[in-house]
Amino acid sequence: MKLLDYDKKTLLEIHAWKNPQRGWLDKAIDVVNKPLNAAGEAVLSTPVVGDAIQKAAEGLISVCNDAAQWSVRSEAVFEEFRSDGHNHIEQHSDIKTLRLEDIDKTVGWLAAKYKGIALAEGAGAGVAGIAGLAVDIPTLITLNLRAIGEYATYYGFDIAKQEERLFAYNILAFSSSPTDMSKNLAMAQLIKISQQVAKNQAWKQLEQHTFVQIIRQIASTLGIRLTKAKLAQAIPMTGAIVGGGFNAYFTSKVCEAAYYLYRERFLAELYGASIIEETVKPAKTYEPDYPDAFEGELME
Repeated sequence: MKLLDYDKKTLLEIHAWKNPQRGWLDKAIDVVNKPLNAAGEAVLSTPVVGDAIQKAAEGLISVCNDAAQWSVRSEAVFEEFRSDGHNHIEQHSDIKTLRLEDIDKTVGWLAAKYKGIALAEGAGAGVAGIAGLAVDIPTLITLNLRAIGEYATYYGFDIAKQEERLFAYNILAFSSSPTDMSKNLAMAQLIKISQQVAKNQAWKQLEQHTFVQIIRQIASTLGIRLTKAKLAQAIPMTGAIVGGGFNAYFTSKVCEAAYYLYRERFLAELYGASIIEETVKPAKTYEPDYPDAFEGELME
C-alpha cells in the first residue's frame, strides 16, 4: 500500500522524535543536572527519604497491579468519534478503518488536559515536602497511566490487554529515564512489543508471576527515579513550584511519547511492521534491566 502524504509526514516526525538532535541547551541542562543528581543520590540514603521511597513504591505497585484504577471509558472515546461524524465507531477495531489524519483531529489537545491536572496535583502535594511523595508519586503515575490508556484507545488499542498494559508501563519507563542507556532499554522493549503486535503474531501470554515481577521492577524503578527528581520539593517555599512544575513536565513527556508511539503503531498495522523505526534493536525478553535501579527488590 502506498503511503498517504499525511502518513509519510507523520513517520518523518516520529523518526525525528526518536532521534533528536542534541543542542547547546540539552548539554547545558546535563551540566546543571550532574550536581543535583549527586545531591539526590546522597539524600536517597537518609532514613526519611528511604521511607518515602518505600511507601511510594508500595503505592506504585498497587496502582500498576490494579488495571481498574487506570482504565479508560472506551465508550466515551467511541462517542467522541461518532460526534465528529464517524458514526460506525462502536469498538476498538472500528478505529482502524479511519485515516490517521482524522484520528489526530479527534484527539486534539488531549495532552494539555493532562498537563493541567498534573500541575494542580503536583503543586498541592509539593507543599507537603518529602512526606507528600508517598501520595504524590502514585497519584502522578495513576494520572499518566490514564493518559496513556486514553491515547491507546483513540488509536484503536485495547488497554485491557496484557501486551497493551506492558506497553504502557514501558512508556512510563522511557519517559522517566535519566540516562541514554536506560532510555534505550525502555525503547527496545517498546519496539519489541510494537513489532510483535503489528506482525499479527499471537501474543505470548506471560505467566502471571512473571508479569507481576516485571511490573514490580518497573514500579520500583519509577519510585526511585521520580523521588530523585522531586527531592527539591523538600525545600521550604519552593516545593509547590517544583512539585507542580515537575509533574506537568513529566506528564508532557509521557503524553508526547504516547502520541508518537501509538501513531507509529497505528501506521504499522496499516502499512506493515517494517515502518517501525528501530532507534535501538528490539529487546530479546520482556524483563527490564535498568542500570539506575537499586540492587534487589524494594518491597522485600
